[in-house]
Amino acid sequence: MGNPQFDLIIIGGGVMGSSTAYQAAKRGLKTLLLEQFDFLHQRGSSHGESRTIRSTYPQSHYYPLVVESYKLWEEIQAEVGYDVYFKAQHLDIGHLDDPSFRAVIQNCRKHGVNHQVLTAEQVADKFSGRFNLQEGWVGLSTEHGGMLKATKATAMFQTLAHKHDVVLKDNAKVVDIKNNDGEVVVFTESGEKFRGKKVVVTVGSWANKLIKKIRGIDLPIQPIETHLCYWRIKEGHEGKFPIGGDFPTFASYGKIYYYGTPTLEFPGLLKLGVHGGRKCDPDQRPWGPGEMMNDLKKWIDRTFSGMIDTTEPVVKQACLYSMTPDEDFVIDFLGGEFKNNVVLGVGFSGHGFKMAPLVGKILTELAIDGKTNHADLKHYRIGRFQRTSKI
Repeated sequence: MGNPQFDLIIIGGGVMGSSTAYQAAKRGLKTLLLEQFDFLHQRGSSHGESRTIRSTYPQSHYYPLVVESYKLWEEIQAEVGYDVYFKAQHLDIGHLDDPSFRAVIQNCRKHGVNHQVLTAEQVADKFSGRFNLQEGWVGLSTEHGGMLKATKATAMFQTLAHKHDVVLKDNAKVVDIKNNDGEVVVFTESGEKFRGKKVVVTVGSWANKLIKKIRGIDLPIQPIETHLCYWRIKEGHEGKFPIGGDFPTFASYGKIYYYGTPTLEFPGLLKLGVHGGRKCDPDQRPWGPGEMMNDLKKWIDRTFSGMIDTTEPVVKQACLYSMTPDEDFVIDFLGGEFKNNVVLGVGFSGHGFKMAPLVGKILTELAIDGKTNHADLKHYRIGRFQRTSKI
């Protein structure tokens, strides 16, 4: 076949693949980005109005990734000339007996994060009565919160990748990948084939289907259909929740994990949702009602003291999570006959979007350099799932 046509082929044009295309192009690599649907489609995990960005995590290894990602978001949006990242404070709430919430506080101390642990009364005072915590609950307030415009951010990476001569090709569903004497050949459903020295796979909820086809192994990545819900703020309270004021992004730890953001994309509406949903096949979506909606309504009524109309969400957007059992990412070489020529970036479990700029850099480094100094990959290896398998 001669010399490969591309230095790097990226399969999957969501935020992770688009970020990788941008990072590869900055290194001067001849790069191809393939997407199975239209670019900026609404069938995966990278579309919609907004995502939360925060530095507080129960897992210690995410803090440095998020901090570096904050810097990259600002640098990259400055390059494109418009904003996708909007700053806010962040508030976590929970009971001190909750192990995940307690781990969040411990990690703030471990990493020297400027934070405040607040009683329920102090939370109510700091946020002018907008949060009403349950008895025995406390708050953790930090400065590193914010919102990311999701579709706009994905488009930003694609715009800059195109500017740096990346070949962008949508409606090109990849059905197979073959090794050919150290070269990787990518086959599409329409019969096209593309040759590359290296390949990065960022196909989200379709990961297990493609990986099983090309390597015959099952990764425990479960597609979940979730919903992003926007609720109407009752008349007279609209001015209490906009971005740019003192209302934070927030997360509630407990039996169910709730989250929300200030008002940005829809005036008069507050984004409040549940982390979770129903298992699904990404090619046969139920497009059903939101999971745990009654629990969410009760939580909103209690937490916001009746300032939010919980009759029904005014806007509801369906989205996919690609969940791993431990909710850690999968960032690793595919191995087998492909050795280090195919890199996986999948299983982002509903919380990876905020780290997309850095993940793109890591995936590019793994593909081209065979290593990265930006993350300890022991947390993300595929071998952690099946120690005795052929992975």
